[in-house]
Formats: sequence, structure tokens, C-alpha cells
Amino acid sequence: MSTPSTVRLRILDNDYQVACPPEEKEGLLNAARYLDEKMRAIRSGGNVIGTERIAVMVGLNVAHELLQQSGRSVGDDRELQRLSDKIAHALGNQSQLEL
Repeated sequence: MSTPSTVRLRILDNDYQVACPPEEKEGLLNAARYLDEKMRAIRSGGNVIGTERIAVMVGLNVAHELLQQSGRSVGDDRELQRLSDKIAHALGNQSQLEL
């Protein structure tokens, strides 16, 4: 196993430094680009405000995608979608209160 090096990532206009083995650097950069794209898409929708809330929504969406790909049952997917919708609604209400 090789010695980890520091990789600089830029996600939603924020810089992060992550230790990563050289052989995993490309995968990490791809994951960061994917995350950045998803976060920007949610932010541009205007319904969710705040980096933390955007990250939670992206996390839920990515978890939903993974569950679908892994062949989990339809009931699991419906439950995850229901939970995601509830969180989106709650976050939308909170962001309106903060304005």
C-alpha cells in the first residue's frame, strides 16, 4: 500500500483537503465532481438553502440511487422516497423561516 498524499477538492465553492492513496486519487476526484454537480443542481433549484441542508439532500438522493441499483425491494425505495420528501419539505419550511 502506498503512502497517502493530500488531495485538494473544491465542492460547492468550498475547499477541502483529504488524505488519499495515489491509486485512489482519480476515484476521489470523480466522486468530488459528482458531489459538486449534485449539490449545485439542488442549490440552483432554490428550494433548499444552506450547504449543510444541500449536503443532506444530496446524501439522501445518492442513498436512494444506491438502493435502487443494489436491488433492494420496492417497499424500501418507497420508504426512502417518503423520508426524502418529508425532509425536503421540513428543510423548505425552515429556510422560509430563516429569511
